Amino acid sequence: ELCIPGAQEGDSGLYWCKAAPQGGRVQKQSPQLEIRVQDKGYSGDDVDPEEVLAVLQESITLPLEIPSGEEVEDIIWSSRIRLATVVPGKEGHPDTITVTNSRYQGRVSFLGPSYSLHISNVTWEDSGSYEAQVNLRTSQISTTQRYNLRVYRRLSEPQITVNFEISGEGPCNMSLTCSVEKAGLDVTYSWISREDGADTAREGSVFSTSWRPRDNALSYTCRAGNPVSNVSSRLIPAGPFCADPGYPLEKTSTSFCLLAKGLLLLLLLVILAVGLWYIRVQTRCKTPRMKTLRRNRMKLRKKGKPDPSWA
Repeated sequence: ELCIPGAQEGDSGLYWCKAAPQGGRVQKQSPQLEIRVQDKGYSGDDVDPEEVLAVLQESITLPLEIPSGEEVEDIIWSSRIRLATVVPGKEGHPDTITVTNSRYQGRVSFLGPSYSLHISNVTWEDSGSYEAQVNLRTSQISTTQRYNLRVYRRLSEPQITVNFEISGEGPCNMSLTCSVEKAGLDVTYSWISREDGADTAREGSVFSTSWRPRDNALSYTCRAGNPVSNVSSRLIPAGPFCADPGYPLEKTSTSFCLLAKGLLLLLLLVILAVGLWYIRVQTRCKTPRMKTLRRNRMKLRKKGKPDPSWA
């Protein structure tokens, strides 16, 4: 049994055991055993994983650092199971890359010169722990770098729900609720109101307030965010909801549509009126002429002369 107390990097190398009787020839030799002594300060075993954020269906790179002046034997990338093995090429020869996890097939590449892992078209299943084991040929040690990949979706525009209650002569109580479709995890909400030129922020997806007709007409904006995106809603005025219980969120656009339809209807009526007037004028102009032609024909028939219009 071989024991090396306080092993250091210089103890790395090949070891084997020879057995022989005292003063005799070697009768048995064990296979060679390669021992690599890792530098604890650089192995990565006692270092927290690096947090990496990715956007769903986009690309992400896990950066890998290689000690300067070191020649790399190979690099083993893993995520729960072995993902790929990279063997750098020698003297102009291409690198040998073997992707062993079929889920990453066609979606990973290794960016030189450090062979950082690049993942395209990121999916939810790509989230989790990653590890890069770098085996160095020069110093005969192995280093490990660990990562924790978190995947998020870019947020869409927040949707606002307004609930209000008018109690006689009392104030109008309003409740504004902000939500984002398919929000996912780690989403934060806040409400921003502007008064006297200053913005006031309140945390949370639900905001409650009260309003009286004599109060300042405040407007509110919801902001939603996650680690990869921040979005804001359009401005929501408080006063119109309490002053007019039928006030919808889309009143501005609805009023515009109604105005456009009214103008179009008015234009059609004007065109119809002009058309009827033109037809009536034409009819009036033709009537005297027709009467004159009829009289002339009657006179010619009485005289026995042919009708000029037949000539």
